[in-house]
Amino acid sequence: MKKETSLLLIIWTKRLLGFIAFLVWGYVIFTISQSPTPFIEQAPYCMGSTMLIFGLLTAVYKGLDHWSLKQNGH
Repeated sequence: MKKETSLLLIIWTKRLLGFIAFLVWGYVIFTISQSPTPFIEQAPYCMGSTMLIFGLLTAVYKGLDHWSLKQNGH
């Protein structure tokens, strides 16, 4: 695969994963907020799911950055 093609693929993969992560996060937060429990009991689930979703996104981004640096020859 050409360098330009693979770098473009990495960029669009990042964008798509960011969009998907945002949608999943929104769905999870909405689902948690629909629970009849008080907010004080919902807060740990909101914080935990946010940290998990965006932590995984960060890890994937770092992996894609590492891959793009290898494609550039750095």
